[in-house]
Amino acid sequence: MRRRRTPPPPSPLPQRDGIDAVRVRLPANGPWTTVRDHLTERLSGAGPGVVDGMFEAGSFVGADGRPVPGDAPFEPGMFLWFHRELPAEVPVPFPLETVYRDEHIVVVDKPHFLATTPRGGHVTETALARLRRELGLPSLGAAHRLDRLTAGLLLFTVRPEERGAYQGLFRDRLVRKAYEAVAPYDPALALPRTVRSRILKERGVLAAREVEGEPNAVSGVELIEHRTGPGPALGRYRLVPRTGQTHQLRVHMNALGLPILGDPLYPVVAPPVPPGDFRRPLQLLARELAFTDPVTGRDHLFRSTRSLGAWTAYADWAAHADVPDRQ
Repeated sequence: MRRRRTPPPPSPLPQRDGIDAVRVRLPANGPWTTVRDHLTERLSGAGPGVVDGMFEAGSFVGADGRPVPGDAPFEPGMFLWFHRELPAEVPVPFPLETVYRDEHIVVVDKPHFLATTPRGGHVTETALARLRRELGLPSLGAAHRLDRLTAGLLLFTVRPEERGAYQGLFRDRLVRKAYEAVAPYDPALALPRTVRSRILKERGVLAAREVEGEPNAVSGVELIEHRTGPGPALGRYRLVPRTGQTHQLRVHMNALGLPILGDPLYPVVAPPVPPGDFRRPLQLLARELAFTDPVTGRDHLFRSTRSLGAWTAYADWAAHADVPDRQ
């Protein structure tokens, strides 16, 4: 019989800029005598003297919200909370538009360059943190994610106890998603078609790759329209992922010889751009999101109203012109 895991106590610290405090649980056993001994080793990457300074400032607190002194005895299983010192981030200067909101969910139309949730160097400049601040919903959580460079529809949940039900829709492939992309046009390529392959994404490697083996990624690719001049021959494509592998649509379009415009990883990994460079966004948009609400039973169909710049104004997009107000 499986033992039920006791949930951790709620954080005694309020959010900062829409970001939760970090929760640490002391391990069940170890050689440490005091809390300071353990955290100095555990947080060694913070730099010399940082942990001691945080203890002096009372930054580490227990479940009761009171500061924990560094010489407190090491107690296996004890919970501590603290706020990270966050580096300054370049604001993403595009609006995050709310498409739908009720007491259970929030659906937004995300711009290019805005990450979905805090990760790496993108913490406060994320859709989740921004929405928590702007909507006054500290318990808001993401039901799924979009790549930082991809624009379009995102679903967030209002109540933590309901998040699992909405996440289950994506896990069980009960959400109907359709994307739009701008890529080269090849008149010799027969479309529509279904692309199947096995995609491998290795930790620490930026680009995913196709490998031999049983397919784990399936995408529908359809040409909506094309143009052959002036400028390069381009197509506007409807992409329907039937699985959810990392970078799946980008990998499959590249495998067809149709790399999505503005893609910094496919077909080759480009050098990183400096922070604040918001030119030439990836021409991929999460256009449609449809599902039956697992809590209310309501059928939802949402559609992004964004446009892809390489299709509407290719010359401006290709010339590294200043980005428009809405990405």
